[in-house]
Amino acid sequence: MVPTGPYGTWPSPIDAALAASHDGRPEFVGTVGDEVWWTAPRPAEGGRRALVRLRAGAEEESVLPAPWNVRSRVIEYGGRPWAGVARAEGGPLIVFVHHPDQRLYAYEPDGGGEPRPLTPVSGVGGGLRWADPVVHPDRGEVWCVLEEFTGEAPTDVRRVIAAVPLDGTAADDRAAVRELTDDRHRFVTGPRLSPDGRRVAWIGWDHPRMPWDGTEVLLGEVTDDGPFDAVRRVAGGTDESVTQADWAADGSLLYVSDADNWWELRSIRPDALDGGDGAPTATVHCPGREEEFGGAMWRIGLTWFQPLEGGLIAVVHGRGTTALGILDPETGEIVDAPGPWTEWAPSLTACGTRVIGVAASPRSGYEVVELDTRTGRTRVIGSAHVDPVDPAYYPEPQIRTFTGPDNREVHAHIYPPHNPDRTPADELPPYVVWAHGGPTGHVPLVLDLEIAYFTSRGIGVAEVNYGGSTGYGREYRNRLREQWGVVDVEDCAAVAETLAAEGTADPARLAIRGGSAGGWTTAASLTGTDVYACGTIIYPVLDLLGWAGGETHDFESRYLDSLVGPLAEVPGRYRERSPIEHADKISVPFLLLQGLDDPICPPVQSERFLARMAGRGIPHAYIAFEGESHGFRRADTMTRALEAELSLYVRTFGIARTDVPALDLRK
Repeated sequence: MVPTGPYGTWPSPIDAALAASHDGRPEFVGTVGDEVWWTAPRPAEGGRRALVRLRAGAEEESVLPAPWNVRSRVIEYGGRPWAGVARAEGGPLIVFVHHPDQRLYAYEPDGGGEPRPLTPVSGVGGGLRWADPVVHPDRGEVWCVLEEFTGEAPTDVRRVIAAVPLDGTAADDRAAVRELTDDRHRFVTGPRLSPDGRRVAWIGWDHPRMPWDGTEVLLGEVTDDGPFDAVRRVAGGTDESVTQADWAADGSLLYVSDADNWWELRSIRPDALDGGDGAPTATVHCPGREEEFGGAMWRIGLTWFQPLEGGLIAVVHGRGTTALGILDPETGEIVDAPGPWTEWAPSLTACGTRVIGVAASPRSGYEVVELDTRTGRTRVIGSAHVDPVDPAYYPEPQIRTFTGPDNREVHAHIYPPHNPDRTPADELPPYVVWAHGGPTGHVPLVLDLEIAYFTSRGIGVAEVNYGGSTGYGREYRNRLREQWGVVDVEDCAAVAETLAAEGTADPARLAIRGGSAGGWTTAASLTGTDVYACGTIIYPVLDLLGWAGGETHDFESRYLDSLVGPLAEVPGRYRERSPIEHADKISVPFLLLQGLDDPICPPVQSERFLARMAGRGIPHAYIAFEGESHGFRRADTMTRALEAELSLYVRTFGIARTDVPALDLRK
């Protein structure tokens, strides 16, 4: 007989170290000849990103040993950090960004040598950074995004598309880097060359817009040795978000636009691109499906679609959850790939009839998956999920839609407590509401061992895709316009209160947690509602005036214009919404976790908030992690953070267990 145990006391084989060891996922898949390459997390190796190679008929191998770390810092969130080409002799040539110095390096993995630098180091501000490279061996160059700091302030920066010589002549000479565009746009993506080599397309946008607000698709003519010529806008605009642009084999320009609420795939025929100024007429593929074919461009070089041989297009699409489909642009028909996966990352690539991507499901973590378009069969080819424990301990999620204020829909994933070794006691379980980051983002329906860490111990989790989240159309995203700290807080509270009212959760044992923008929502919820008994605030925004006044990086330095309103027009709103201005209203315990090297949500915000809390008699703990930035990457950091969070709930909810390190709550 299975023993009975109170919620929160259940023993679990999923400890914090196990959850931390499985954090992260494969990213930025690409092909080099017939080989598949990608970057992979290494939490136990200081949180570095390894470059992984999969040769035909062989097992995957890590190409560059520690301490090589393949990760870009362009716009701080980074972007595609590598590219490669196959060569008839000498094996592949790989170009990659090394995280510590942000230089571009060239590497010949079959040549036996070490990586050699292609770009110089700059001592000005954040230096020189690179992303979204494309190798052009016929030109002897790699084309990519260059982010160049011109001063010490985080906003003293310019971005252009640049050509870097592959022979290393720019390794010590910035002047040897050839700029292919001017800096008319504050932000740019990497260039995509047309099949005939005559044209190039890229995306640009400017402050105060974010890339999910309004971007432009730019078209230029390629010259022999100068910048792109005859540059003009062919799609997008101030109120239209284009998240990816690329070329079909027939020379049509493909792009994803939300001009009609949903991010949809569109195309412009080659003859229409020969016109003059103005945006040519585009064809909308799959109109009226009311689902997304794109997402928020938080990093440079994301790929939601991939043109294939024969005119078909591989697409990531869906509403809430996503699937990999093969689109016939002539008929609009989509045939989805078979398999259990409920989330496909924007990391598609193709080689002949093979489409490769990164996907996960509620029963498996992210893995590299290949679809053979000839047979319609899928198979896992890399980073394969291996159950570290009996999957009977995994949570069983429920997709639900709740009703928030003004009768609006609120989407959420509910993970009830679940453990095969325990029968619940006759009581209601505690629940933790998880507020995602962004805030223009979403939580996918996938296996997350951090969630399983709590649910297998008898603590439920509710992940909320509050108004402003992606995956449900532009109108849903726009609910958060000038309403940050209102709609997100209300939607999370609506989910928590409904769970309590329907008898799913214990109303006296509700908590909230979140990181980054989710940390803001958590803090704003603790200062603005009485729904929660405690909260975990992780590398948060706490002071809007400070954040808008130069305390964050350039990419998000004007984000608040849309989330809160222009500072010059509504300065009072910045004070009114900031949790730091209402620290006196917090009446429940909280845990604050912060990376000391965070350039996005810097520790000074947390430190000012703690100063406001000093002497108020509210139990709280602050744990700061040296060497951690925005988003924890090291196994030891994630382990300690997870155990501290559980300790907060154990203590606040009155759970009887002694296998968690005690959290030092101070007043």
